[in-house]
Amino acid sequence: MATPRRILAGVLASLLFASCGERLVYEAGTDPAVIADESTTTPDDAPVDDNRTPDSETPFSASINWQTCTPAPSEATFECGTLAVPFDYDDPAAGTFTLSLVRRLAENPAQRVGSLLVNPGGPGFGGTSVAEQAEWYLSSSLLQRFDVVGWDPRGTGDSTPAGDCIDDDDRYFGIDSPPNNDAAKREMIARTQEFVDACVKRNGEMLKYISTEASARDIDAIRRALGEERISYFGFSYGSELGAVWVTLFPDTVRAAVFAGAADPNASGFDQAMSQLKGFEQQLDAFLDDCAKRPSCAIYNDGRPAALFDRLVQDIDANPIATSSGRTPVTQGVFYTAVVQAMYSDTMWPQLEMALAQAVRGNGIGLLQLYDGYYQRQPDGTYGNELEAFLAISCLDDVEASTVADIDADVRLFAAAAKRLGENFGYGYACALWPHRVDQRLTITGRGAGPVVVVGTTGDAATPLTSTRRAAAALEQGVLIIVEADRHTGYGLNSCVIERVDDYLIDLTVPENETYCR
Repeated sequence: MATPRRILAGVLASLLFASCGERLVYEAGTDPAVIADESTTTPDDAPVDDNRTPDSETPFSASINWQTCTPAPSEATFECGTLAVPFDYDDPAAGTFTLSLVRRLAENPAQRVGSLLVNPGGPGFGGTSVAEQAEWYLSSSLLQRFDVVGWDPRGTGDSTPAGDCIDDDDRYFGIDSPPNNDAAKREMIARTQEFVDACVKRNGEMLKYISTEASARDIDAIRRALGEERISYFGFSYGSELGAVWVTLFPDTVRAAVFAGAADPNASGFDQAMSQLKGFEQQLDAFLDDCAKRPSCAIYNDGRPAALFDRLVQDIDANPIATSSGRTPVTQGVFYTAVVQAMYSDTMWPQLEMALAQAVRGNGIGLLQLYDGYYQRQPDGTYGNELEAFLAISCLDDVEASTVADIDADVRLFAAAAKRLGENFGYGYACALWPHRVDQRLTITGRGAGPVVVVGTTGDAATPLTSTRRAAAALEQGVLIIVEADRHTGYGLNSCVIERVDDYLIDLTVPENETYCR
């Protein structure tokens, strides 16, 4: 779920990752339980239903040109294809996107259930990688029974993309944040405007047509091209938001849908950002508390790692740590990005621990590596177009149209909500300067789609459990599975959640609401 106003502030807090590169872990033992929370009901301030009638099909038809391919080292059988979809389904003559697709055929064709559409999150990430590396995302049971179909949504990956906006990423993402004075703030705004202008210049009219709702309509075009009356879907992170739009627009085409790492789809942009901020701050507190209990922690500091952390922030603000020639120094913006990157999963906490210890000694390489991981920097120093696509999609979806003054006014609210990450999180002017917006926002209901399984984790910084509960409650038949874990997205962490999700996708056996998986 996006917090687009905060991009280019040194923290891209909603560039969400699906499985963090971890192969599925199977653990024995489950203890289902129901835990109560006041947020299980739909909030009173949810957006008013826009009365849009769900669509039964898209008014555009095309076929997929499949060819046998070997996109990844695997014994599985793959097919690669392309599908033409219109810029605007209401005006097919306006132009055409070409979507790139990869299909991993079911390993047991005799027991094949159908196709399983998959999306890894973002927005901005291509989904073909999920099909290519399906064994890292999905259980062997699902691989046996489904054709796993991944596609790069419009504006991403190998589909007709929102191209690279800039050539010097450090100039924009390494900027010091929060700004210390009015001159620094003006510099942040100026660089953000440069970024936005470059995106518009390089991508033109296409930027108007890559909204989440347009991608949801592409899902239906893919379904029709596959020849399936009803189809199954598995979305991770932002893939949950995309799936929620799809099940609301095309409920009668939904066979089954799973959303892992979902956020409240009907919350305002401000509330989404505030929820994420509190989630990241909570996980940072947990990281520091864990370190305080372990004398072996590299920043133990006599049981006061939080004091060391706070002093390091001040030192970096006064004297950014120099890095390799041609690279950004470790500014506060780089520092906070590195910290946020490590909060996506406790498996990255040891890396952050060592990076902070290095920084105390004047070595910023560990923090720079985490920063680079966040922004998907490749070993050869290049970047993909994920950031540009994230920005273009998120800002297009941001109907609130906040101004620079709005952002400045909100900073104090974010600072009050989180003493360490809040002020930095509050800054970010990209969407305030973005030239395109969708006309209206679809209210998510999932009405008529049947049961939808939503998976949340207890320690998810990016999509906190309270927000995930609201995502399930927003759906007419939302069913929540809770996984006890300090990471973003929970499918694959233990047999409890794997079995319940798999049984639902394969046999349509709906799990008990608020099943708790330890």
